[in-house]
Amino acid sequence: MGDLLVKLYNLNFEIQTPNGILLKRPIGPEKIFLVNWIEKNFGRLWASEVDVSFSKPPISMFVAYENKTNKVVGFSCYDTTCRGFLGPIGVLKEYRGKGIGKILLFKTLEDMYRVGYAYAIIGDAGPVDYYKKTVGAIEIEGSSPGIYKDLLGM
Repeated sequence: MGDLLVKLYNLNFEIQTPNGILLKRPIGPEKIFLVNWIEKNFGRLWASEVDVSFSKPPISMFVAYENKTNKVVGFSCYDTTCRGFLGPIGVLKEYRGKGIGKILLFKTLEDMYRVGYAYAIIGDAGPVDYYKKTVGAIEIEGSSPGIYKDLLGM
């Protein structure tokens, strides 16, 4: 898979948050909990990227959680692999298909736009057709294997 490009200035960011779910930008004291939670549920590579999201203000991460229990169910971040890169985005398996990933996607892209980006890059995009349909992403020709080709410790 290659990288995708999203035109942020063309997006309508008005999207409804799923019932029972709240979004927030975490704060410093939540870092260790979230990095550990993401490593447990999504692996150490994504946990490393989440760790980076806490390294500069504003924290470039959003968390989705149940409003009744405060249970974390998903997350998204940007500027963790490279400037202008969106992701990773993850939602617990039992919460997928409920619009949580979509609201995280739009919230993160909106934040990128508000801090000055005109475009977002989705590196090594997984669900390419989903991103094309949902945010009008276009494939960046010749972008595979891209920035991730020489990862250490793999």
